[in-house]
Amino acid sequence: MQPQAPQLVIAASLRRERRRSGLSLSEVARQAGIAKSTLSQLESGTGNPSIETLWAICVVLDTPFSRLLDPPRPAVQVIRAGEGPTVAASAAQYRATLLAACPPNARRDIYLLAAEPGPGRMSDPHQPGVVEHIVLTAGRALVGIAADPVELAPGDYICYPADVPHVFQALAPGTQAVELHEYS
Repeated sequence: MQPQAPQLVIAASLRRERRRSGLSLSEVARQAGIAKSTLSQLESGTGNPSIETLWAICVVLDTPFSRLLDPPRPAVQVIRAGEGPTVAASAAQYRATLLAACPPNARRDIYLLAAEPGPGRMSDPHQPGVVEHIVLTAGRALVGIAADPVELAPGDYICYPADVPHVFQALAPGTQAVELHEYS
């Protein structure tokens, strides 16, 4: 079976989650602070969403970010380096690849992050109670609550509340990390 392009998976997932929420296209766009035409393009699979746009929509829909990528759940799953559903930030050299989505009745998602030096990825607060766990695997980065980030080196771990503004800023080329979102 040929995997679907991330935009098509995101489009189907956005339509499904918006219908589940009972909100109109106009209302989701308004609450997310995006144009209705942008949301319409995303739902039709013709848009190219940034992480920021998708997170804003997820907050409005009260749904985990990973649910938009909705990968199939085979009995054994292998994601090779450089593969997997990936979305990029619009204001930083930062990409997040979904490694494992939270299955029904579980409360976590796992991502592989790749970032380069430059402006950090500033994240708006996620849903109440979300906690992020990060293990830096390569490079160096400032990570954590935006007002007081911590410098991490390979092998370092940090855990922080993600329902407040937070940041991931690469300080060295080739910075990578594994990130786990824990939903309460």
